[in-house]
Amino acid sequence: MRSKKLCAAVLAATLGFGFMASAPSTEAATRAELAQISVNQKGTNFKYWNKDAKSYQALTNYVKDVTNPKSKNFIPVEDRIAVFDLDGTLICETTPSYFEWMMYLERALNDPTFTPKKEDREYAKVVKAAIDKGSLPEDMERKEAKSQASVFAGMTLPEYEAYVKKFMQTPAEGLNNLKRGDSFYLPMVEVVSYLNANKFKIFVVSGSDRQALRILTDGIMPIEKDNIIGTDVWNLASHQGDTDGLDYLYRKDDEVIRGEFTLKDVKMNKVSNIAREIGKQPVLAFGNSSGDGSMFNYTITNNKYKALAFSLLCDDTERELGNQKKADKMRASCEKYGWIPVSMRDDFKTIYGDNVTRTK
Repeated sequence: MRSKKLCAAVLAATLGFGFMASAPSTEAATRAELAQISVNQKGTNFKYWNKDAKSYQALTNYVKDVTNPKSKNFIPVEDRIAVFDLDGTLICETTPSYFEWMMYLERALNDPTFTPKKEDREYAKVVKAAIDKGSLPEDMERKEAKSQASVFAGMTLPEYEAYVKKFMQTPAEGLNNLKRGDSFYLPMVEVVSYLNANKFKIFVVSGSDRQALRILTDGIMPIEKDNIIGTDVWNLASHQGDTDGLDYLYRKDDEVIRGEFTLKDVKMNKVSNIAREIGKQPVLAFGNSSGDGSMFNYTITNNKYKALAFSLLCDDTERELGNQKKADKMRASCEKYGWIPVSMRDDFKTIYGDNVTRTK
C-alpha cells in the first residue's frame, strides 16, 4: 500500500474509531505530570512507596551500597545497568490485556478504514476469546505477534506512531478515570527516576513491539529511545517489495515502512537481546512474570557485581485488576530462584493515584 493512501487511512481511522467519541477525560496523572515525578539521589523524597516494605528497603539499601565508593560492592558508573520489563512492571497489562494486543484487536476487528487478511481477522477473534476467558494458550505469544505485525505491515513509521498515540487516548477498560497511555505505575516511575539520579543506565526489555514501546515511554521517564528493546518487525523501503535488502538500493522517493514479524522478545530471547544490544550483564532487573525469569536469572547468576532481581506481584484486587492466583505463583518462583517480590497491594501506597478506581 502506498504511503499517501495509508496516511489518509490512518487519518480517517483516528476520526472514525468508535471508541474515541466515548473516551472520558482522565483524572489520573497525565503524561506531563508523570514526567515531573522526580526522586533525588539519596531517595529521601519517595512518595508512593511504603517505606517499611522489604522490597523498598532492599532496593534503596542496595543502591546506597553499590554507589558508595568506599563499599566493597561499589559498581562503576559505566557498569550500572538496570533492565525493566514494561507490561505489568511499569504499565498496566490487564485492561483487559497488553496495550499492543488490544490495539491489534482494534485494528483487526473494529477499524472501519482497514480490511485485514482473512486469517488475521479470524485469529484476532481467537485472541479476543482467550482474553475474555482470561486464559492465554502458550503458543499465542508467537502467533499473535505474527498476526499483529501483519495488520500493521505497510505503515510508515510516522503513520504507525500516529495510530499508537491515538490508541493511547482510549479508556483503560476496567478502571475509571484512566487512559491506556497514562496507566503507568507511579511507584515504578519513581524507581526509574531514582536509579537515573544514581547514574544507572536504564533499558526497557519487553515483549511488546519496539516502536510502540518507544512511543509509550517517550517523555515519561529518562529512558533513551536507543535503550528500548522489544519485539521486532522488518523495516523495509516502500518500493522494496520482496527484494532482499542485500539487493536493493534505497530510492529518493522511498519511505521506511513496517514489515513482517521477526522476533518475540520474551523469555530466553530477552537474555539474547540484552547480550547482543547492551553487551553487559545487568545488575538490576525488574519484571512481573515467567517471561522475565531468564532475564532475572541472567542478572543475578555469576555476576561480578552485587545484583538483584525484583518481581512485581499482581496481588492488588481492589485498586488494580490483580489476580491472586498468579501472584501466589510468582511469589513461589521468587522464593525458589532468589528474586525479590514486590507486593503491589502491600508495598505501594498508590498505583495510579486515588482518583483511579475499579469499575466493578
